[in-house]
Amino acid sequence: MTKTPARQGTRPLLWGVLVLSAAANALTSALGVNLLLSTIFGVVTLAAGIALIANYRSRR
Repeated sequence: MTKTPARQGTRPLLWGVLVLSAAANALTSALGVNLLLSTIFGVVTLAAGIALIANYRSRR
């Protein structure tokens, strides 16, 4: 089977989104900002983590 190569910029972009959204989630949680905003950052962090795992698994 041949696998289509993933774009080169996908993994660093996902890491950037993961780090920034995790930091934003921690900051909004610590400051007691709107719970909805903190939840959105948490969902984005989770989605970026899942995407990184899927990217890793597809490249194995």
